[in-house]
Amino acid sequence: MRKLIALFMLAGILFVPVFANAQDAPAASSSSPTVVDDEIVAEEQSFHQVIKEKFIEGDPVYMTPVLICLILGLAIALERIVTLNLSTTNTKKLINKIEDALSSGGIEAAKDVTRNTKGPVASIFTQGLMRYSEGIEMVEKSIIAYGSVEMGRLEKGLVWISLFISLAPMLGFMGTVIGMIFAFDTIEAAGDISPSIVAGGIKIALLTTVAGLIVAIILQLFYNYLVAKIDSLVNDMEDASISLVDVLVKHKLTGK
Repeated sequence: MRKLIALFMLAGILFVPVFANAQDAPAASSSSPTVVDDEIVAEEQSFHQVIKEKFIEGDPVYMTPVLICLILGLAIALERIVTLNLSTTNTKKLINKIEDALSSGGIEAAKDVTRNTKGPVASIFTQGLMRYSEGIEMVEKSIIAYGSVEMGRLEKGLVWISLFISLAPMLGFMGTVIGMIFAFDTIEAAGDISPSIVAGGIKIALLTTVAGLIVAIILQLFYNYLVAKIDSLVNDMEDASISLVDVLVKHKLTGK
């Protein structure tokens, strides 16, 4: 529940200033003291005003679901980016600390090092060290099993971003179909096919399609970044796990 509230708060922080600037732009223009400032404010007004006008022209009934997909998708993507960046661990430094702890204090000292380190790699190492007394093979099995659990946690939320990537163009295309139906209904009612009669329905159709595609493109970029980040973390986990097993084997041989 807390994560859901945080997502909506983050979405509000991202998008409320945009709409606030669009509403406050006319007042800012009238109070500008110089011609240069007037031109800058006018450019900002036109940008926000165009977005607002196109949103209204596309019909809020069809544009709002697309906007919701963008807001929720971005909120989840940004939360995942922050979480994954916090999960990044310097594996070489951690391995060196574990090796020093094994040399000075044994397995318990190594466990303290991993428990005091944040991130999925440290969690996997903790599970592996807890199985050290059962043999190296059990350590490897524990690392593999818990690695799958950590991988699932890293991929959490991606399915929702993927859903919004697919859903946004579909909603836009639905607006397109409805707009075309509206245009043909207008033609049928008027008994004429002049451009002025069909322009309204066709405009709704095109604007909803463009909005859906833009949302999908933006979310796809974030999705690809997250997938690449997760792949990088998984590779680090696998390499670090191999290094940990080598260190434990070396420690066991030295202990004998």
